Amino acid sequence: MKRFWDSAAHAAQPGGGFGVLLDSRPVRLPSGTPLLVASQALAEAIAAEWNAAGGAKGGEMSMEDVPLTRLAGTAQERLAVNAAAQIEGLAKFAETDLLCYRAEDGKLAERQAAEWQPLLDWAALQLDAPLRVTAGLMPVVQPAEALAALHRAVAACTALELAALGLLVPAMGSLVLALAVLHGRVDAAEAHALSTMDETFQEEFWGTDPASENKRARGAADVALAARLLALSREG
Repeated sequence: MKRFWDSAAHAAQPGGGFGVLLDSRPVRLPSGTPLLVASQALAEAIAAEWNAAGGAKGGEMSMEDVPLTRLAGTAQERLAVNAAAQIEGLAKFAETDLLCYRAEDGKLAERQAAEWQPLLDWAALQLDAPLRVTAGLMPVVQPAEALAALHRAVAACTALELAALGLLVPAMGSLVLALAVLHGRVDAAEAHALSTMDETFQEEFWGTDPASENKRARGAADVALAARLLALSREG
């Protein structure tokens, strides 16, 4: 669509929270409701997206240019109203969490044990969710109590946190890694590196593959965006 505004700015709202104005008009969600966030820092970042989108008045822009807006809008309009489907979908990743599937032997298995196991130990201790580990591709059935604990951890998240997890979990294939980012156990870049350990290990021997590199870059971008949303939303 064409940019119809000269400038964007955040604005405190009478009832609390912050909106974003395009000139004098509020950014609205598909339902028509004005976008509202609790954090001034997040509102400022969203306004910055709209200031950059399209370059100048009359320029072409798309919603891909305003990713924080999309996530905040999803949190406000969908997840804050009914998060059940999102919670169920995210919690289901625990049944086949990446960190539970290891190489059968060799240096990769050693590296996975050294770098992945501490995150599973953290989940067992902090989230009361001890998960089983297996070697190879055969599925392992996880304890019902651990799955229930991880479901509770997801259900306890705010709408914005659920929006962030909606990027983190699929990008890394691991609910444990995503929750570790959410709780500050690891930073986003480290978590993404851990989730791509298998690929990067193979590339040490066989060289890089452009398709894998592109996929990894897209995943890294999603993880970084989710981490930025979380950080901004916590700045107040």
